[in-house]
Amino acid sequence: MKWGRKLASLILGTAGHIDHGKTELVRALTGTDTDRLKEEKERGITIELGFAELVGEGRPHFGVVDVPGHDAFVRAMVAGAAGMDVVLLVVAGDEGVMPQTREHLAIVELLAVPELVVAITKCDMADAEWLDLVEADIKDVLSATSYADATCVRTSALRGTGLGELTDALSVAASRVQEPDQDDLARLPLDRVFTIQGTGTVGTGTLWSGTIETGANVRLLPENLDARIRSIQVHGRSSERAEAGDRTAVALTGDGGDRERTSRGAVVVTHSGWTPTWMLTTRVQLVADTDWRLEHNQRVHVHHGTTEVLARCVLLEKSPLEAGVSGWVQLRLEEPIVARAGDRLVIRAYSPVTTIGGGIVAEPLPLKRNRINAEQRAQLDQLIDGSLGERIKAWIELAGWTGGMEANLPIFAGASPSACRAAVDSIIGSGVMRAGPYLVDGTVIEAAEARVLGAVDVGHSEDSLRVAIPLSRIRAGLPGWAPSELADALIDSLCRIGTLERAEGGVRRAGFRPELTLDQHEASERLYKLLASEGLASPFTQELPDDLLGREDFWPILRHLEYVGRLTLVADGLYVSTDEINGAIELIRSALSGSDSLGPADFRDVLPVSRKHLIPLLNFFDGIGVTIRSAEGRSVPKV
Repeated sequence: MKWGRKLASLILGTAGHIDHGKTELVRALTGTDTDRLKEEKERGITIELGFAELVGEGRPHFGVVDVPGHDAFVRAMVAGAAGMDVVLLVVAGDEGVMPQTREHLAIVELLAVPELVVAITKCDMADAEWLDLVEADIKDVLSATSYADATCVRTSALRGTGLGELTDALSVAASRVQEPDQDDLARLPLDRVFTIQGTGTVGTGTLWSGTIETGANVRLLPENLDARIRSIQVHGRSSERAEAGDRTAVALTGDGGDRERTSRGAVVVTHSGWTPTWMLTTRVQLVADTDWRLEHNQRVHVHHGTTEVLARCVLLEKSPLEAGVSGWVQLRLEEPIVARAGDRLVIRAYSPVTTIGGGIVAEPLPLKRNRINAEQRAQLDQLIDGSLGERIKAWIELAGWTGGMEANLPIFAGASPSACRAAVDSIIGSGVMRAGPYLVDGTVIEAAEARVLGAVDVGHSEDSLRVAIPLSRIRAGLPGWAPSELADALIDSLCRIGTLERAEGGVRRAGFRPELTLDQHEASERLYKLLASEGLASPFTQELPDDLLGREDFWPILRHLEYVGRLTLVADGLYVSTDEINGAIELIRSALSGSDSLGPADFRDVLPVSRKHLIPLLNFFDGIGVTIRSAEGRSVPKV
């Protein structure tokens, strides 16, 4: 038999009614007593999660999580079920299906535990006819779930009956469990935090995804505490590394190692993209066999991983949601949690506390929504039901003008970074565009393109002599919440296909050239003659006649003369004939080539202008490399 994943990374969890023999069965299978607390020993029930390891030659190795069965301890059960690969549903043969059996089964299904095996325990305490009835009842209950084909095995922990058959059934179930992507982001929800003398603060949990290594810098959320992993244990043995699915203990140093600040429910992460959230957009499914319905603004308990928080339910479509019905709900949390798309959660009534449904997270960090339309519902459904590429496209569509940060896709799409990169590459160009670090939907691209071209056209119409429209003006044409990279990406694209062209630090319509009217042409010629008539000692613009300076189009005309190459901007307000500038360069090189330690007086012998013009001219020549300025003076390179 081929196992679906590495042998040592499977988590087997128990579920079932109180006193149906979960702990005894685990002890018979593993040799480990998972009742570790004094109170558990005294009361004879499991209060907290217990842990063991089921090992054997030639078959999968399970980390076993023994969860409580009593109604008061369902919270711990939910924490234990999160991260399970296979669940062992325990039903006592002398009692059969009980209320907590049904509730635990509902929780297991709501959390989408992949595989389930049923152990009918205490078979030595019931006759065969009764056991047949119990098994038939179990199969009837399972028939309405995704575990209708689950194997049932009759056992007795006391006599060892059926243990081998049960182990075989668990091995078969394990072979169907999909191997996790070890490239995924690391996330370790802590179900226990305690202190060990000589080691410090230790947190335990099931590594939901990714890998962690000894010495790694991590963050504990939602408290935002930095820490370092001092050491790791996997299934009770020291290890340098833990992988997805491993039952893991980490010794922590730093702020996250402060026992007073770190508690159960904290999540150890390595990627900076993880962000605590106060809202979740969730598709909720109410259990069918409940008297409860979900009302708008109803207060509920939300169980997510090892965390339990209170929340208000904002029903996004219809109110109320009836038993057995699914619908879209935005959960407004009273405390932050750490979630990603695709996460499962359980919803329990506020009072009396009972399981009424569960949900799948579509948006872990959503915009606040009060209602959704048909289009948005379809997009949200796609976030859950679609392929990875379809989920990404739906996420981008919902992001609208803001776009989606590509680096955050593993959180928002619920997949590993490598899978996200491959999916994005496959959809780029088919309604999705990269804009710097953002991904933008095709409808937004079309609207943004129209705005970019509109800004260019308006700029041309308002100032026909402007060589190009500044990029800042084009960016301002998009909504303020749109990333600036969107305009830049569109400009690049439009330039590549020949719709726009770059010029003078901006862009213009391809083929656009400034044109002077007859009046502007006459004014241009007059302006040029005034500036060129004094050679290098051209008058500053503020010294020009008022009838020229007072024209609305004075500066466009001046810039046009610069654009066509007749004038050169030497300094602020100083335009000089380009022919004069070229002539001055020739004079300098002819007279001073190879000279150094030159002062202004040396240049005045070559350029007969006053200091008022000489200094701006020399600074201009420094800028274009005709002269080189140093502490000792200026030099003129040989040419």
